[in-house]
Amino acid sequence: MTEMVYGAVRVQAGDPILPRWWRTVDKWTLSCILALFALGMLLGFAASPPLASRNGLAPFHYVQRQAFFGGMAIIAMFVTSMLPPQTVRRLAVMAFIGAFAALAALPFLGTDFGKGAVRWYSLGFASFQPSEFLKPVYIVTAAWMMAASQELNGPPGRMLSFAMTVVIVMLLAMQPDFGQSALILFSWGVMYFIAGAPLMLLVGMAGMVVFGGVVAYSNSEHFARRIDGFLSPDVDPRTQLGYATNAIREGGFFGVGVGEGEVKWSLPDAHTDFIIAVAAEEYGLVLVMAIIALYAVVVIRSLLRLVRERDPFIRLAGTGLACSFGIQAIINMGVAVRLLPAKGMTLPFVSYGGSSLIAMGVAVGMLLAFTRTRPQGQIGEILRGRGRL
Repeated sequence: MTEMVYGAVRVQAGDPILPRWWRTVDKWTLSCILALFALGMLLGFAASPPLASRNGLAPFHYVQRQAFFGGMAIIAMFVTSMLPPQTVRRLAVMAFIGAFAALAALPFLGTDFGKGAVRWYSLGFASFQPSEFLKPVYIVTAAWMMAASQELNGPPGRMLSFAMTVVIVMLLAMQPDFGQSALILFSWGVMYFIAGAPLMLLVGMAGMVVFGGVVAYSNSEHFARRIDGFLSPDVDPRTQLGYATNAIREGGFFGVGVGEGEVKWSLPDAHTDFIIAVAAEEYGLVLVMAIIALYAVVVIRSLLRLVRERDPFIRLAGTGLACSFGIQAIINMGVAVRLLPAKGMTLPFVSYGGSSLIAMGVAVGMLLAFTRTRPQGQIGEILRGRGRL
């Protein structure tokens, strides 16, 4: 009866991993992610050569690196999606400890690459951004704490997850990285709401966030400059936002044509933070709407499958990952069209990047693992087994 109601796929003992994975994974989500990566490679061919030319590199240097890191991300996604939720949870908790230690050590061992924010470790041949890897494993760890608190005589998981979140946000604000701080707070708030948090508590937290923004505006020139630029009624056409706005306007519905765009020659971050401006200028609103639809399908499909999930941990972790994925895409595109202040955030699977691509591959792999169709256990069995790590 459970399988009839919840649509679970019966799995035989000893069933090979790949056939079992293929029958249970959400193929719509998987297809959308692969389509986003393919579009990212297509846009990389347009946006990367100007940057490579300015840096004295081969024309498709960044495209090749995108293909390499993207391949690693896709492999990480497939491998992670084949793991059972309990294994994902254990590995995520251990990875969280390592990522948190790397984040805490950034002020002493990190570098800013001349961008004014110490967010990276320089590895010589590449760079490593701990906050990108911290996000997905933090979400899973916080979800485990919240789910454990729902047990009879369980630990104060909600309080512990809140304290952990505050520490992480403070470390990110010190860099400063207010965009990642906002993502962490948003992810925690969504999971806490799903776990049954009182609405007034969330309203109070929103007030604290506003207060924190006022303090940051008063004490951080970097933060104040971005807010002032966002609130200004006029856009300087020589700034990144000015170039992006003009490119989107010039693109219209169908774009100016493949390779005919001009914004990639002016924007230093055309291949990363403002990749959607390149898409809008060369391919028009049609491609932008297709990209938005792909993100929407991933989020909506995942949430619909998680609604049927009885396991509190899987439901919380999956919801946090799906909403974090969607809100990051919204922030990136919102900045490009000047609906949000500039935050320096990549467009998942489309923007160029090493750390962001691989970390996003792991995050979506976790999401696919949590949304795989599985027989739903009895509620009593779930509650008895929820506290085991």
